[in-house]
Amino acid sequence: MSKRSLRSASGPLEYLRRWPLQAWLVMVGLFLYAPLLTLMAFSFNDSKRNIVWKGFTLKYYEKVLQNDSLIAAFGNSLTIAAISTLISVILGAMAALVLWRFKFKGKTVLDGAMALPIVVPEICMGVAMLVFFAKVMPWPTGLPWPLNLGAIIIAHVSFSFPFVAVVVRARLASFNRELEEAAKDLGAGEFMTIRDVLIPHMQPSLIAGALLAFTLSLDDFVITFFTSGPDTVTFPVKVYSMVRFSVTPEVNAASTILIVFTVILTALAIRLQGAAAVAGGHAPDASSK
Repeated sequence: MSKRSLRSASGPLEYLRRWPLQAWLVMVGLFLYAPLLTLMAFSFNDSKRNIVWKGFTLKYYEKVLQNDSLIAAFGNSLTIAAISTLISVILGAMAALVLWRFKFKGKTVLDGAMALPIVVPEICMGVAMLVFFAKVMPWPTGLPWPLNLGAIIIAHVSFSFPFVAVVVRARLASFNRELEEAAKDLGAGEFMTIRDVLIPHMQPSLIAGALLAFTLSLDDFVITFFTSGPDTVTFPVKVYSMVRFSVTPEVNAASTILIVFTVILTALAIRLQGAAAVAGGHAPDASSK
């Protein structure tokens, strides 16, 4: 029997082995995304009640865009996300560079501490931040730290920059150290080597990490809820306050806007990470040629 006939005979058997896994993946996907799709669909429902479909309408999106308090909350979220992302990218890139490049005592401890904000539950992180601003930050002046944009930005940086460090460090793992040595042999100093050799190599991961940090900051509710004051309301907190009264199509419309915005940013981050991985995979081939 030829190889071609063996391949064709084993084809149906391989498909029978695969279809249960494919069915399981479809069911998991429906379980995860069906609620989101339902929410988005009922945001166009021409009814104050979400349980009955009465027709298609865009009036609730018009109400959302005309809601001044909701727009102000969205502006606060964008401001916090932009500032915290900038700081997180700088701190995350510096931390990744230090952990990748240098060997020192306590490196393992520092590496483990960097992972704590990623694995610690958000409720614990939020309570810790509240205690920090209430008990630690007043020292030595004795004045309480105001729960405003500054407090939220500090809290968001604390859990965002480790994600940036992980992405940048993964990118640095594919860096050819001979390029750095060649730059130094040609007379480049430490700063010039980092600026002209390392940073261009890190650029895709910096962009991906920035988008990831921006998305995490924009979507965060638990930590923001504990560190925000009455005069500083973010978009997720505002949506939560609207849901407390009733789940109206207006709430669904606001949530849909946030979901779409988050999905777009996440897709960009994944695409940039994939491009960085492909570039890193082809780098050795290019150098060998």
